[in-house]
Amino acid sequence: MRYPFLLAGGSLLSVLLGTSPALADDASAPASGTTDPAIIVTATPFRHTQDETPSIPARVDADQIRQAGGASIADALQTVPGVSASGFASGASRPIIRGMDSNRVRLLEDGTSISDVSDIGPDHGTPIDPLSARSIEVVRGAATLRYGSQAIGGVINTLNNRVPMSLPADPLNAELTGSYGSVNNAAEVAGLVDAKSGNLALHADGYYRHTDDYDTPLGQQANSFFHGWGGSVGGSYFLKDGGSHVGLAVTHYDAQYGIPSDTTYIDMRQTKVITRDVFDLGAGLFKSLNIDGSYGNYQHQEKNPDGSVNTTFKNKEYNLRSELLLNRLGPISNTALGFEYQHRNFSAIGDDSSYLSPATSENFAGYLFTEVELAKRLHLEASGRVENVHITGTPNTDQFTARTYTPVSGALGVLFTATDGVKLGATFSSTGRAPALTELFARGGHDGPQTYETGDPNLRIERANALELSLRVNKGPFHLDGSLYSTWFRNYIYGDLTGRTCDDDGTCVVGDGNDLREVFYRQQGAHFRGIEAEATYDLLKSGKGVLTARMLGDYTRATLDDGNNVPRIAPYRIGGGFDWTSPRFDAGMLLIHYGRQNDYGVFDTPTDGYNALSAHLTARPFKAHPGVEFSIVGQNLTNDVQRYATAFNKDLVVMPGRSVRLVARIATF
Repeated sequence: MRYPFLLAGGSLLSVLLGTSPALADDASAPASGTTDPAIIVTATPFRHTQDETPSIPARVDADQIRQAGGASIADALQTVPGVSASGFASGASRPIIRGMDSNRVRLLEDGTSISDVSDIGPDHGTPIDPLSARSIEVVRGAATLRYGSQAIGGVINTLNNRVPMSLPADPLNAELTGSYGSVNNAAEVAGLVDAKSGNLALHADGYYRHTDDYDTPLGQQANSFFHGWGGSVGGSYFLKDGGSHVGLAVTHYDAQYGIPSDTTYIDMRQTKVITRDVFDLGAGLFKSLNIDGSYGNYQHQEKNPDGSVNTTFKNKEYNLRSELLLNRLGPISNTALGFEYQHRNFSAIGDDSSYLSPATSENFAGYLFTEVELAKRLHLEASGRVENVHITGTPNTDQFTARTYTPVSGALGVLFTATDGVKLGATFSSTGRAPALTELFARGGHDGPQTYETGDPNLRIERANALELSLRVNKGPFHLDGSLYSTWFRNYIYGDLTGRTCDDDGTCVVGDGNDLREVFYRQQGAHFRGIEAEATYDLLKSGKGVLTARMLGDYTRATLDDGNNVPRIAPYRIGGGFDWTSPRFDAGMLLIHYGRQNDYGVFDTPTDGYNALSAHLTARPFKAHPGVEFSIVGQNLTNDVQRYATAFNKDLVVMPGRSVRLVARIATF
C-alpha cells in the first residue's frame, strides 16, 4: 500500500468559507444509501418523486458518488440493486441493468446522448467522469421509451447541470473536492462554479484524475492505470415569462487508461455541444415545448506501450429530441408528444479496421407518453414509440449493405395506493430493437477484448416482452422497495463463443492455439427473470442524528431457448449495513456477499464468489461552515479476491484490493 499525502484547494479555502451558510442544529441528512421518496426523478417527461411511478427508480447523490470512487459511472452505481458493471478496465466499466448491457441500456448526460463507442466494445469507456456528476438516476418503465429501443433494460441519466435548467438562488456558488486513494496512488480534484447575472445562469466545472496501476490481493494489476481530465462551460438565458429559457454548453473529456488483460492502452477524447431549451406555451392546451440537442465528436486511439497507434476509432453523432407537453385534460394529468432524430457516423482506421468498417445509422422516431388518474388511488402510465432505423455498413462479405428496420414499442404501467404507506405497481412493455452496428457488421479481430467477431447482416428486430411487479412500503421508520421482473425475448441477439481461437487474419483453430476468441452474433429466444429489493429501518432517531439499518439484494437468471445460459450474467448478491447521519458527523458500513456464478455461458468458466466490505466516516468540523467536510472511505476492507462474472477478461483481471481514500470537500451550498 502507498500513503503519500494530498493537499488540494488551499487557495480557495478562505473564499469558500466566507460564503458558506450556517447549518441549523436540528438539521439531519438522509442516510447514505437510503431512498428518499421526496427526491425528484428527471429522466421522465414529467418531474416525479420516486414514489409516483409504477416502476421503482433509483438515484445516487453526490455524497454516494464520492464514497464510491472509481473513474466510471458503473462504479458509482455499485450498490444499487439490479445494477452491476462490465468491469473490463479502470476506464471502461459500463453499467448493466438486470443482466442487460451495451445496446439495451441507454446512457445519458442531463437527458442527452453521451455519443460514444462503448457499445462497440467492452474495452471502450464512457466519456462521463463521476467527478463531474451531482447525481445519477436509474429509470425503468413506460417513460424510458422516450429514449428509444436501446433502453430495454433501462436508462441511466447522469445529472451535472452543465446547461442550467433554473436560475440559481445565490449570485455565486462554488465547490472544490480533492481526494487521495491508497490502492492506486489516486490523486483526484474537481471543482465547479454556478453563478447568475440578471436572467443569465452560468455554470463551469473541471476535474483531474491520475491513478497508477492498482494493487490486488494477488499483487499489482499490470496496465490498470487511468489518467483523465475534462470540464465544461455553459449557460442559460431565462426569458421574462418566467418559464422559458434557452441554454448551451460545451464539454470536453480526455482520458488515457490501460487494458489490464493486454499491454495496450486507450487514448480517448471527446468534445460535445449540448443545447437544452424550454418554451412556456401558457395555460391552454399546450403547456411547453422542450428541445434538447447534442453534437458529439469522439475519437480514441488504441496504442502500444511505445505510443505507436494500432487503431483509431472515430464517432460523430447528432441527436435532437423535441417534446410537446400538454396541460391537464380531465383525468389525463400529463401528456407528452415527442420526436427524436439520431445520426451516427462511425469509422475505425488501422489494425482493427477489419473489425468494423465505416458504418452509419440514422433513426427517426415519434413517441407518446401519457398519465391518467383513473381513481384517487389508481395511477396509470402509457407510452408508445415508432422508429425508422436505417443502417449501412460492410459485413465480412465485403459487399456494402443497407438495412432498414421499423421497431414498434409500447408500455403500460399501473400504480395502486393500497394504504397511505403501501403502493403496488405493475408494468408491461413490449419493445422492438433494431440490431446494432457490431451485431450486423462486425468482421474481424478486436484486440481490446481479444475477440474475433463476425456479425450477421440478416439479423431481425429483437422483441422484448417484459412484466414487472413492484412493492413500496413506507411505515414510520421502515421503508422497502422491491421488484419482481420477467422479460421474454424473441430473436435475442448475443455474442456466441464458438470454442475456437483466431489470429488477426481470421485463421481459426479449435482450442487456445491463437490469441483471439471467436464470436458469432446469433439470435434465438431468451428469458431473463429476477428479483431485487432494498429495505431500511431507522433504529434511532433524535435531534442529534439518525441510525439506520439497511439491507439489499438482487438476483438475475437468464437462459436461452436452447437450454444454455446467457453469457456474462452477474451472480446473486445480498448484504446489509448501518448508517449514522447527523449535522456534523456521518458514518456507515456495508457488507455485500457476491455469490459464485455457476450459470455461465458456453465456453466460459465459473466465477468464484467474494465479499465486499466498505465503510466511511465524514466530519463537518465547522458549525458555521457546513460545506467544509473531511471523509475517510475504505473499500474491500477484507482484501478479498474479486472477479466480475460480467467481464470478458475476468480470468486475467482481479479487481482492486483493500483501499483507503481521504476526501476533502469545500462548498458554499
